[in-house]
Amino acid sequence: MPLALDGNALRLKDDDDVAVALRPLEPGSTIRFPEATIVAVAAIPSGHKIAMRPIAGGALIRKYGQVIGRAVGAIAPGDHVHVHNVEGTRGRGDLAEVTL
Repeated sequence: MPLALDGNALRLKDDDDVAVALRPLEPGSTIRFPEATIVAVAAIPSGHKIAMRPIAGGALIRKYGQVIGRAVGAIAPGDHVHVHNVEGTRGRGDLAEVTL
């Protein structure tokens, strides 16, 4: 589990699209990982997700190495990732694969 060098966030898996804020982040706050520095573009409450990289609209979003939802629109690095820009994909019958 990579902890940000500044202690501001935790990314649970290397290929996760998001990190979890470990303290409230104001716009302009930085999160420094060895391979990247992310700047918060919105206020991010402690325990909420921040985008680590660009996420295209419609793309699946990974946290814990697992898909946690789908982006309803483009999400920029540093954006707050939450219910306003993510739709759930689990338990949705309309997304289930039909086999006969």
